Amino acid sequence: MKLNIGVIKGDGIGPEIVTEAMKVLDRTGEVYGHEMHYTQLLMGGASIDVHGVPLTDETVQLARSSDAVLMGSIGGDAKTSPWYQLEPSRRPEAGLLRIRKELNLFANLRPAVLYEELKGACPLKEEITQGGFDMMIMRELTGGLYFGARATEEKDGVLTAWDTLTYNEQEIRRIAKRGFDIAMKRRKKVTSVDKANVLDSSRLWRKVVEEVAADYPEVILEHMLVDNCAMQLVKDPKQFDVILTENMFGDILSDEASMVTGSIGMLASASLNESRFGLYEPSGGSAPDIAGKGIANPIATILSAAMMLRFSFDLDREADAIEQAVAQVLKEGYRTIDIMSEGKTQIGTAKMGDLICGYIR
Repeated sequence: MKLNIGVIKGDGIGPEIVTEAMKVLDRTGEVYGHEMHYTQLLMGGASIDVHGVPLTDETVQLARSSDAVLMGSIGGDAKTSPWYQLEPSRRPEAGLLRIRKELNLFANLRPAVLYEELKGACPLKEEITQGGFDMMIMRELTGGLYFGARATEEKDGVLTAWDTLTYNEQEIRRIAKRGFDIAMKRRKKVTSVDKANVLDSSRLWRKVVEEVAADYPEVILEHMLVDNCAMQLVKDPKQFDVILTENMFGDILSDEASMVTGSIGMLASASLNESRFGLYEPSGGSAPDIAGKGIANPIATILSAAMMLRFSFDLDREADAIEQAVAQVLKEGYRTIDIMSEGKTQIGTAKMGDLICGYIR
């Protein structure tokens, strides 16, 4: 099978961690008889340096013509990088928002898994994390506050800023259906997170989710207010299977979930449209302070590549092989600096990629 993959290496540690993910994909292709064809694309700060904008029309078209896109981290140091002297619409993250909208990537999947071997890196008490946990955060990605109308204007001599949070029932219904479909393949529980005690958009969210739930009688549905969900993630993360929520809530909760797994360097993600196309990236930032030092954790990007094989190419066996290789390397005691603990062996970015490749047989 020939896999046509667009590659956005990105900024900061992006090129380093994407290189390791490509190495693992190539190894998987060798073992299972697939040919990887990569198209290099620019986005974010790397695109600003070359083209003056964070995302060009050409990059959008090349991404759209790929079967899937593997992406590294986007952005830089907001205090020192010249990219952040530009107006907001020309900064690196604007490219990320635009590509999500242009490719209709409305469904963001962020698995948060605590490996038994990483319990020591988890900040929670051992009695809470005993046995580990495995949840999937389903975040609506192209609506809500991040895409609503906004402005900063002067009213009666006072600067006033406003942002608009808008959802329609079709946007809610399609992400809810995707969330319930994934729950059917997991433990058949959906926790829908909103702020229905305050927001009209959340009250509509809850109404539509309940309508969708009627088509999935095997799935248990519970509703949870976002502030309670934030608390429950640190109090009892094992209770969650699929967390279904809107854009801003999902952005915040998924970062919280990443830290209770031990490191954001472990959190993969997939952003999918209504077909098989997806953009796959680590959930962490570009970490410019460690870029080029060879110490970044590539596991989130490697696991994102596994998600790509599973969701865009239906290669479940190959995705399983990568995930099992990651688990085996952790079991053997190898760690990058962000997940390092006493008695383990600290290694760098490239060595982690090499070891994972070695277990794909």
